[in-house]
Amino acid sequence: MENLDYSQQSRSGILFLLSGPAGSGKSTLLRRALNECDNVFFSISCTTRPPREGETDGKDYHFLNDDEFDSKIENNEFLEHAIVHKWKYGTIRDSVKKVLEVGKDIIMDIDVQGARQVRECADGVISSALVDIFITTKDVSELETRLRGRGSEDSETFNLRMKTASEELKEWDSYTYCIISGTPDEDFETLSSIIKSERTKVQRMSN
Repeated sequence: MENLDYSQQSRSGILFLLSGPAGSGKSTLLRRALNECDNVFFSISCTTRPPREGETDGKDYHFLNDDEFDSKIENNEFLEHAIVHKWKYGTIRDSVKKVLEVGKDIIMDIDVQGARQVRECADGVISSALVDIFITTKDVSELETRLRGRGSEDSETFNLRMKTASEELKEWDSYTYCIISGTPDEDFETLSSIIKSERTKVQRMSN
């Protein structure tokens, strides 16, 4: 009889794509998944925005200047790239593929523009691995309350984030899963269930 335990262990990697507007709890959920879920790795994106306090190049992001970023676009190196709040963000395709091909799972924090590009990717390794998840609050007023509660944005930034959020919310039904954010524990329980379910799909086990 085939060794099913080995088949499960040698399955292909999964690309968990997590999107959601500012204030949805996305960043908190992602950090907890990385800390508490085994075999889940963070996809380090490239960005042209300056590092925030405590951020490290090569750990949180690959910080690039505009010329470096544009060169990667010209060389078709990005799986996805977008401009968000005036800064450029992008994910190197080959770095993601290498992790997936050895059976490790990746979780990406990505906006709706980038998610659309990943879905359209013709590479079989990417398309077969993709599991896209949208997280949001029950309504826009809850998002506004959460953002105001952070107290970290000036009025201009706050208004920009709320405008962006209203556009992002229109994309929720393009995703495979949608998490309506409650408490951090509830959100993590839902995400954990999705991860466990996807990992046990027969189609992901090697033949």
